[in-house]
Amino acid sequence: MAGNRTRRPTMADVAARVGVSRALVSLVFRNEPGASGETRDRVFAAARELGYRPDSAARLLARSRSRMIGVVFTVRNPFHADLVEALYPAAERFGYELLLSAAVPMRDERRAAEALLGHRCEALLVLGGYLDAGYVAALGARMPALVVGRRYPGAGVDSVHVAEARGVRQLIAYLVGLGHSSIVHIDGGHEAGSAERRRAYLGTMRRHGLSARIRVLPGDHTEDSGAHAARELLADRATLPTAVFASNDRCALGFLDAARRGGLDVPGDVSVAGFDDSSVVRLARIDLTTVRQDPERLAELAVGRVVERLEDPEPVPRELVLRPELIVRGSTGAPRMV
Repeated sequence: MAGNRTRRPTMADVAARVGVSRALVSLVFRNEPGASGETRDRVFAAARELGYRPDSAARLLARSRSRMIGVVFTVRNPFHADLVEALYPAAERFGYELLLSAAVPMRDERRAAEALLGHRCEALLVLGGYLDAGYVAALGARMPALVVGRRYPGAGVDSVHVAEARGVRQLIAYLVGLGHSSIVHIDGGHEAGSAERRRAYLGTMRRHGLSARIRVLPGDHTEDSGAHAARELLADRATLPTAVFASNDRCALGFLDAARRGGLDVPGDVSVAGFDDSSVVRLARIDLTTVRQDPERLAELAVGRVVERLEDPEPVPRELVLRPELIVRGSTGAPRMV
């Protein structure tokens, strides 16, 4: 009991007393924007009750910090663009700035990450991607690191992603409910979330008694792979499915374009669905049914978590999982009766 009485209260104790995050408590003590007046009053009251005093030495050290969070993203991924757009206001609310480093065909994600390490970034956000687990673990050992949209079990970094399987189950159940039984999946290969989406497709088809109708075409998260899959299916129209689920929106866009060029009516001849709900698929000409990942909420959780690690480090990584949402649009409908 004596040890408990003499233990110095921490910022985490104040956060627990108020019921907010440590990052938000830190904002209050630094007099940064991001907390309401009521919350600020509750934080100061809790600090007085607990006898907590901010460390003046730590505050002085904080003034020399860069307050910069690095972000590795892929230029050609529309959903990454939506995420980056959402990350800026999230970072601003916590008093941080972003430094972006893009992966492009001639510059892979490792080079993009290494560029950020030389610019005094305090933490790193990696959006999806191909980085191997060993390298991600090395990044996490150097600074707080978080991956959005992909899991690295055992790598010692935080992650934020949607419940991939839940979203796919909702989508396949919706297509089956429309009357589809011949549903093809265009695989995402080694891309972020692809393995979970593939397993969920296989499992859901089996649960609906459609094991004999399972068909997976190789692909990745690019328009080219979707177009290639469409041409493969068009080569044998006698076995054309009534619905196609692409592993992401980019792949679905490529499929839509090639299918329409090949004379198929969407959704009359074939229904098409994707995954992400990137902003481009909401255009009237595309109108894609898809599984939505909420970029604003993903960004809020990602920034909040790395700020927590910066302000009050803890050794145990966390996996934050969001619920996806099925968005039904005009690219899907009941199969045409033959």
